[in-house]
Amino acid sequence: MPSPADTPAEPGLTTPPLFAALAPARNVLIAGAGGGFDVYAGLPLALALWRGGVQVHLANLSFSELVLLDQQSWVAENVAAVTPDSTSTDWYFPERTLARWLAAQDLPSTVYAFPPLGVERLRAAYRHLLDRLDIDAVVLVDGGTDILLRGDESNLGTPVEDITSLAAVAGLDVAVKLVTCLGFGIDAHDGVNHVQVLENLAALDREGGYLGALSIPGASREARLYRDAVAAAAAATPERPSIVHGQIAAATSGAFGDVQFTRRTSGSTLFVNPLMAMYFTVDLDKLAARCLYLDRIENTWGRRQVIGRIAAFRDEISTRIPQAYPH
Repeated sequence: MPSPADTPAEPGLTTPPLFAALAPARNVLIAGAGGGFDVYAGLPLALALWRGGVQVHLANLSFSELVLLDQQSWVAENVAAVTPDSTSTDWYFPERTLARWLAAQDLPSTVYAFPPLGVERLRAAYRHLLDRLDIDAVVLVDGGTDILLRGDESNLGTPVEDITSLAAVAGLDVAVKLVTCLGFGIDAHDGVNHVQVLENLAALDREGGYLGALSIPGASREARLYRDAVAAAAAATPERPSIVHGQIAAATSGAFGDVQFTRRTSGSTLFVNPLMAMYFTVDLDKLAARCLYLDRIENTWGRRQVIGRIAAFRDEISTRIPQAYPH
């Protein structure tokens, strides 16, 4: 008879489905799906899991010039292990910035990085890392929600890296595969209609693929440390602080409305609000099954192939009519 510790938690009001799904896992990989600072969206979740005794590893699809790393940093083809001591002349290096912050908190401080690739090579890179770390659960994290779009929406935001990551992980044999998004509403800047995001979540719910929404309490240890990490990242990259995480961090502190924190958003009207501080989580395989063009990018080798095939797909379809939020 299994002990209570070996029995998966049943989701409910007292056990959020995100944590119920991860309860059986012992080695979790939390990976930024969309590049840049996306891995920071997984930091509150990682902090909560570490506190619960779970082994957590962080990874990110990187926009940095990883070719500038020395040969010893590469643990497998297209998989770099970025540490606080990694040397690179690239001024934009979110993975190393995060690694240094983690080390300052006495937390596991290696952040694995993948270069932008097509699906085949990114999947192979993930497979190397999963085997190396004995991973039994993967959580793709997105800063924003455009990874939840299926392809026929009025605008897809910036889908290339997100959907490449989704397709790559969908083809892997892992016990638990999830996607979670932090920063609802942020992709409006890129033309995403969030009524269509909600419509997609409802459809996933009908199919048993929606694991609900979970707020990050502003006074929690996870929120406090997340805000500190975002502030450290902004200080390390003053010319290009994360617009996404600046807004999410502000939302976790109770800020509301047009909260300006960088010159990068001057001329734009922001709408920071509590929805940005909530994780929206879905079953990765069920999300992948709903993507209308995932098969188009399956056999891609490089990023440009992915871009071309998404564009060709969009040229062939009629898109859903965007709706205004009615309340």
